[in-house]
Amino acid sequence: MKARKIVEEMDSYVPGRSQDEIASDFNLKKEDIIKLGSNENPWGPSPKAMKAIEDEIKSINRYPESQLHELVSEIAEYSGVKDSQVIIGGDGADEIIDVLAKTFIDDGDEFIVPLPSYMYYEYLLKQYGAKPVYAKWDLDENKLDVESIYNSITSKTRMIFLCSPNNPTGTLIDKEILIDIARKNPDILIIIDEAYFEYSEVTNKDLINEYDNIFIIRTMSKVLGLAGMRIGYGLACEEIIEYMHRIKPVFSLTRLSFVAALNTFRDKEYIEDSIKKGIESRQYLHDELSKIDGLKVFPSKSNFMLIGIKDTGFTASQLALELVKRGIIVRDCTSFKGLDEYWIRISICTLEEDKKFINVFKEVLN
Repeated sequence: MKARKIVEEMDSYVPGRSQDEIASDFNLKKEDIIKLGSNENPWGPSPKAMKAIEDEIKSINRYPESQLHELVSEIAEYSGVKDSQVIIGGDGADEIIDVLAKTFIDDGDEFIVPLPSYMYYEYLLKQYGAKPVYAKWDLDENKLDVESIYNSITSKTRMIFLCSPNNPTGTLIDKEILIDIARKNPDILIIIDEAYFEYSEVTNKDLINEYDNIFIIRTMSKVLGLAGMRIGYGLACEEIIEYMHRIKPVFSLTRLSFVAALNTFRDKEYIEDSIKKGIESRQYLHDELSKIDGLKVFPSKSNFMLIGIKDTGFTASQLALELVKRGIIVRDCTSFKGLDEYWIRISICTLEEDKKFINVFKEVLN
């Protein structure tokens, strides 16, 4: 059976290795492995979410809710928007991106991604015949190269993806820049990825009331501690949301994901605590890593930070291997377009795990 041409040309998306694989390959105990590679919440999910999942298990023989009104209202309240400005997706924020592509992309359209950034945008949109055009982040100044965005726009540009805080640099984009891009390009959808906005304590959600070409992506996989439940949501003007609901799968959220999400949003204390501990962990890691000679540590507004290691004598793959042998998982950023082989990314952990990582990291470098 012959696949579509674009499918034959694509490479499969390769996620990070599992803890089980690493434990087996390096003769480690799974429970001793410290994960700093996936930008997760290391303190676990909300206890209220776990209790709700336990109570709901008896109902998994029934189809889930299709309209999700109760959860939509919780998200709208959390985000400070109207119910009609919210769309919810399963498979994390990735389904939201996929529905955006199905709704607004035609074969031959172009979309802009400044490099380095989250590469799944490209992976999803190319499936629908869209062509990526690369702008760039200024790594010397640690900020978006705005002119590279404007220089990349053509008559075929349909979307611009702007991740803020950006993955993997941790950089925020100034709101005035976002406004300028949206205002000057009313026929282009400006997609602002706010997957990590809670850690930055900055949001651009108010812009959806002023610009009908701005779409904000969010996820429950970070601060909200539900990476394993795969829940994402989007915020935009009512017209965009209505179009997307025509395309979105009806039952993309399971019954367990629904109750987990609902009860997480209602657990205000858990959310506040997760943000507080995450920022404390980020600050500790930045302070300690900044004391180590040979590292270029990017300040971050997210739950991760980018580290240049060129002066250490290691490549990213070499350093990541030495660390994983000792039970520490970091992200080798060699696969990120726009970065060379001398960058790693680490994410927050508990302070106890942070301290162990710092000690092991120094040991490897020495």
